[in-house]
Amino acid sequence: MSAVVELQDVHKRFGANTVLNGVSFSVEKGQVVAIIGQSGSGKSTALRCIDRLETIDQGRITACGHVVSDPHVDLLTLRKDIGIVFQGYNLFPHLTVQRNITLALTSVKKMGRAQANEVAAEVLDQVGLREKTHSYPEELSGGQQQRVAIARSLAMHPSLMLFDEVTSALDPQLTGEVLKVMEGLAKKGMTMIMVTHEMAFAQKIADIIIYMHQGKVWEIGGRTLLQSPQTKELQAFISNGL
Repeated sequence: MSAVVELQDVHKRFGANTVLNGVSFSVEKGQVVAIIGQSGSGKSTALRCIDRLETIDQGRITACGHVVSDPHVDLLTLRKDIGIVFQGYNLFPHLTVQRNITLALTSVKKMGRAQANEVAAEVLDQVGLREKTHSYPEELSGGQQQRVAIARSLAMHPSLMLFDEVTSALDPQLTGEVLKVMEGLAKKGMTMIMVTHEMAFAQKIADIIIYMHQGKVWEIGGRTLLQSPQTKELQAFISNGL
């Protein structure tokens, strides 16, 4: 099986600070990968490099058939294949939920408004928010806004979904709403990479757990990784409740 995503010896520096120091891993179609680790370990930077929101200094990244590390990669085509959802919802406050979702469909995919509205209805059903079609972001809870952000990415029918700490700003109840949507995507076979601090959730749905430390992949394994850490660093991370 060919990898949907592959990082090979990836290095990334911000000035004198080395954030990624030889990161390598691959993700197969339909796999759910959880990346865990302390703040500053390089988790989110790795995710942003996959979507080419950051360029790398050394190494090679391929994703969904694109050589992401190629300076001449077609970013528009790349981002049709990769959906990314951040901690901040990044919704347009002056647009309805429906228009937040359809904007990229009509402007990037050149889809007609009626067809785009049908797609919006489908993805809002998927995240359980069909009744909020004509609401504005300020009328929604944080959890609902995050689910709209997920729906907006799903509307583009990506081959890969990236989630960067999408529940870190939410209270436990709202976190549960969002995690339920992500679990549903996993069950439907969506290839997903998520940076998360939700250890129980990672253990529940991830096929692979990657522990990053000091810009490196420190440990990698299946769902039992958190029960049987091999290094003192991962043992300390788990014992600290992080």
